[in-house]
Amino acid sequence: MENVLHAPAQRRGGNRTATLAACVLAAFALLAVVAAGIALYGQATVTDFTAKNLAPSLEHPFGTDWMGRDMLARTLAGLSTSVLVGLLAATVSSVIALVLGCAAALGGKRVDAVVSWMIDLMMGVPHIVLLVLISFALGKGFWGVTIGVAVTHWASLARVVRAEVLQCRQSKFVEAARKLGQSPARIALRHMVPYVLPQFVVGLILLFPHAILHEASITFLGFGLPPEQPAIGVILSESMSYLSTGAWWLAVFPGLALMATVLLFDVAGQNLRKLVDPHTAQK
Repeated sequence: MENVLHAPAQRRGGNRTATLAACVLAAFALLAVVAAGIALYGQATVTDFTAKNLAPSLEHPFGTDWMGRDMLARTLAGLSTSVLVGLLAATVSSVIALVLGCAAALGGKRVDAVVSWMIDLMMGVPHIVLLVLISFALGKGFWGVTIGVAVTHWASLARVVRAEVLQCRQSKFVEAARKLGQSPARIALRHMVPYVLPQFVVGLILLFPHAILHEASITFLGFGLPPEQPAIGVILSESMSYLSTGAWWLAVFPGLALMATVLLFDVAGQNLRKLVDPHTAQK
């Protein structure tokens, strides 16, 4: 800590600038992936049996599949679908986490005990098993996957929100605000929301990669998005039948693209955490 406090201001500013730049570049890269996938969505389903099973080339950088569909277009379309499912599911899941975390911290011992039991129960069940059951019960498809991911990924963030609200509630500035006669609503808006919001936003962003990977996983297993829809899980599942024929590009490039997308979310979340965390914000 002493080295940080005595570091030259120019160097500290440079570190923050580099961190912010990494976060912004990751966000722009993700937006570019989504925009490209939406733009190529129609092309991803176009078949050309005269150009089937082509290896990667300048004309088809990711090759083509057994129906002559361009794998680059299918991969980008699948990634955009996965990102949109992840965004919607993670947003809903984070709202659930915020409501339950605040209720546990502010609702008294009984409410805290119930919410803590729900968190422990949710974290004790493997996500993928619960996700498959919920998605299958809701008829699979887009909404089945989205709802399944949303209701299974809130527990960790709810625990973080609960801890942050409890810490803020017991802080000296909140105690001083109470003694000055401020209402609970005013204290919540002026003190608790700014205190909890940075950690909540970081937790929300870090939910995205989990949501995307789990969506791809259950789609790969056949309990997610339908086969006719371009999706990474569908692409990887279908490619398994053709790996033995030497068509390695059907699985390698979509898999690497999925890993790169998840890493972009992780880079954005980790760098945002460095910016908002008071322990690392000045490094």
